[in-house]
Amino acid sequence: MLAAQRRGRILAELSRDGTVRVTDLVELLGVSDMTVRRDLVALHRDGLLEKVHGGALAVAEPSSSEPGFAAKSVQRRNEKEAIAAAAAELVHTGMAIAVSAGTTTHALTEHIARVPHLTVVTNSVWVADVLHRTGDATTSVLLTGGLRTPSDALVGPVAVSSLRSLHVDAFFMGVHGMDVRAGFSTPNLLESETNRAMIERSRRLIVLADSSKWGVVGLSSMAALSEAAVLVTDSGLSAHASGALADHVGELVVVDPADGDDLDSPRLGSARPDTDDLGAGHA
Repeated sequence: MLAAQRRGRILAELSRDGTVRVTDLVELLGVSDMTVRRDLVALHRDGLLEKVHGGALAVAEPSSSEPGFAAKSVQRRNEKEAIAAAAAELVHTGMAIAVSAGTTTHALTEHIARVPHLTVVTNSVWVADVLHRTGDATTSVLLTGGLRTPSDALVGPVAVSSLRSLHVDAFFMGVHGMDVRAGFSTPNLLESETNRAMIERSRRLIVLADSSKWGVVGLSSMAALSEAAVLVTDSGLSAHASGALADHVGELVVVDPADGDDLDSPRLGSARPDTDDLGAGHA
């Protein structure tokens, strides 16, 4: 197992329990005590956990905290990959879509890069780079421009202005948090404004959010849960969280992340069928 994979598993365990013990991680990961301690030191250095004697504690983030792309990319990799693979099934030849910044939407882009005749509007430097390097020759990419955030999203008045005359079939949005009262949120005010502009220009909002985002509330709300035509998440959600989300979103798609290398074949389940017309959503 690579270091990035181990550290992702450590963070996944931490997000579930709030604490991890070195002895438990040694057994879970099948590595030495020293390797686990080095991983904890590295994650502590990146501000992703608090190292304590014998283990580590979760770091409580303020609502305005915004981790960088590199820090987020090592978290819950299996879940994000499974979510991306499922969401990619909603992308078809000839569509015009918008894709927000984020590590899960970046994974989505890897899956859809070879879909022909796509038009992709994005405010993500990373998404645009994937499509530039590996995208089909018939793909058109519109990069919004704007101010760059710590998570490499382009935001602000320039980004919002570039979206005003556009219309897309669907907007694939990553989020920092999801909550019944706060909806889908982000710690960055300008990113929230830019994502709201993309929601307004799309016919359907499709949210990609792993289960660790449940109960997290960022500084600024981007949309109510009910505005999502589809939410793709993973089976790490509690029964209570799944029920709450199913009551609010149009369709809840739950993927069961592969525990090994078979990440291209996530097992899918829908908590509630989507009975809305596919054309319904955001004007």
